[in-house]
Amino acid sequence: MIPKKTTVKDSHIVKIAVEREHHIAQLINLDQRHPLASKIQDICNGWSISDHQNYALQFCDPNNRKYVTEKNRNEIKNGSVLQLQYSPSKTACDAMEVLLNGSPQDKALRLKELTTLSTDHTFALEFIKEKGLDTLIRMIEDGGQTNEDILKYSLASFVELMEHGTVSWEVPEISFVARNIEIVRNFQKYPTDCGESALSNLENIVMCSNKHLLVAEDIKLQDILRLLQDVNSPVMRQNAIALLNALFVKADEGRRRTIAQTISAKQFRLALIGNGLGTEMTHQLYVLQTLTLGLLEKRMRMKMNAQDQDAHEKIKELRRIAFDDHTNALNQNDDHIRRGGGSGAGNVNFSQYYKKLGFKCDINPAQDFIETPPGILALDCMVYFARNYTQQYAKIVRENSCRADEHECPFGRTSIELVKVLCDILRIGEPPAEQSGDFQPMFFTHDSPFEEFFCICVITLNRTWKDMRATAEDFSTTFSVVREQIQRTLKGRPENLDDFRNKIALLTYQQITTLRQQERTSKEECDSTASAIVKLKEKISPHILELIKQQRLSFLVEGTHFAKYLRGTRTKDKFWYARLSPNHKVIHYGDCDEKTIPTMEELPKKLPISEIKQLLEGKECPHMKETRIRKSAVNLAFSITFENMEHSTLDFVAPDESIFNYWTDGINALLGQPMVSKQKNEDFDTLLSMEIKLRLLDTEGVDISKDPPPIPEDPENYDFCFES
Repeated sequence: MIPKKTTVKDSHIVKIAVEREHHIAQLINLDQRHPLASKIQDICNGWSISDHQNYALQFCDPNNRKYVTEKNRNEIKNGSVLQLQYSPSKTACDAMEVLLNGSPQDKALRLKELTTLSTDHTFALEFIKEKGLDTLIRMIEDGGQTNEDILKYSLASFVELMEHGTVSWEVPEISFVARNIEIVRNFQKYPTDCGESALSNLENIVMCSNKHLLVAEDIKLQDILRLLQDVNSPVMRQNAIALLNALFVKADEGRRRTIAQTISAKQFRLALIGNGLGTEMTHQLYVLQTLTLGLLEKRMRMKMNAQDQDAHEKIKELRRIAFDDHTNALNQNDDHIRRGGGSGAGNVNFSQYYKKLGFKCDINPAQDFIETPPGILALDCMVYFARNYTQQYAKIVRENSCRADEHECPFGRTSIELVKVLCDILRIGEPPAEQSGDFQPMFFTHDSPFEEFFCICVITLNRTWKDMRATAEDFSTTFSVVREQIQRTLKGRPENLDDFRNKIALLTYQQITTLRQQERTSKEECDSTASAIVKLKEKISPHILELIKQQRLSFLVEGTHFAKYLRGTRTKDKFWYARLSPNHKVIHYGDCDEKTIPTMEELPKKLPISEIKQLLEGKECPHMKETRIRKSAVNLAFSITFENMEHSTLDFVAPDESIFNYWTDGINALLGQPMVSKQKNEDFDTLLSMEIKLRLLDTEGVDISKDPPPIPEDPENYDFCFES
């Protein structure tokens, strides 16, 4: 039977409404295959408009006021409402006429409209083609003859037009740059919007033109930081930090260190963070954080030089602070060795102290700082800890150097590795990510934030090492826990270093272990309820049951020793043996001693599986009717009744619960009955869980939806058209 052919709607035609001010809207069918200009002409004819070439369609959505073009017309959907407006070229010409010859009030009104129109790429191209950008630049530079609204909207329109990237930032002249700098310096005299736009312009000039040196020379850091202290506008503060970041990126190393040192002053640090951080503001602060911490890269990638006198003095200082009572003689010996003298009698003690400090190369600790990263930065952090936290430093070193077991935590080796881990976590040496917002306020609350961060973490490391009772072989495992402690604490974005210290103190090794287990269990539970996993379990469950069945039957084929019972009492030193034939059709059994494993031929009695009537367990067994029988024996008892022999049974008492479960499961499997032992359920859950995990290895890290995606409805027809 041929199905009835249904009327097919043309997918190229969309039903839309077109509005015009002071006119009744037109409801039309727009064929997307026809030129847009011809349809605009038809719409104009409907309203008796003769100059249709001066009109265009525009989207009505508050978040989308773009002109409709051939490129974006595919955004028009059924039910869309469009407006008939003057075309971009006509609007641009009219705007230029007002900006050149209009009154100040008309100019301000037209510039206000221009701030919205300039966001549209099509209009922007037409306005720039009419020399509109040059006009705006002159109006911004001409500060003496423009009122505040004209300046405000001129700046805003200029920012929007430049956002399209069609004009180079080399176009603005020095006078334009100077004007924007003057607005930023005297931001109190101008509307907030002017400061926002001027800061945005300066940031782009610094990043995208050769005039960045002019901005860096003329604008002072104190001007930007004072602005951050005095203004409350989130956008203005955000743009100020963006300008600060741009100046930082373009500066040489000396200038960067000056900027970092200036913003690290307490009053400016507080001004940077402020209150109510939005997404973009958080990102700009993250960029500044990355740039300032990036100044550590040079030390991080610097190997210790054998001729570096300062570094050698720092190593000696580490030894002197830790073992102050024992180092006077060693200092003289140290100087003698570095000048090329012999090893000397004191060299043995010299290396012993460096061994107690936990260096891998106790003869020459400088060798420990050759690896980069962390390079010489590790030594800087260790010395900072020793100088500023002398008691904790001495306690850690002495406690571990005096331990007689293998659980000592080598301060030197672990500190070097810790600095390497911290550099990796904070991505030191890497450029800021485009979208990341991993801003940590605590790095703006101290003059030496990284070194303080290290001091807190090295104390945490030593505590975790103790909690884990770690040895040198557990080095990597311990650091994986410490890394997790640090990263979990940073996720909470502690407000300051004391907050970080308090929060990480709560994340002990035991707590990390508990959290890992909870997350693992939670994920497994969540995944197990997903419909796809449920179906997978249903699919592989029969295979798992068959696997357990074969294991049970193989155990029966191996056979088992059973103790003999007479009237409920175990007979001393008397045993019998039972085993299943390899073809699973007969149980062979007979007497034996405790140590002998008889073959099937040595077992005289046979019980065909086909003659088994049922399996009895516990008190149901005939040989367990005596009241004096121990409960443990009752729980391990089972009997097989014969089909053709009334009141005849083969009675068992298993040596332990595992053998009891294996035999009862095996007999049930032979009888075609379900296996019901507790051991079977445990084995099934374990094997099923392992099989699921193995099959899902490729989906590690992928969230599995609880419900499958919906199946789309059938198309109205199957007359697909493929255009090449």
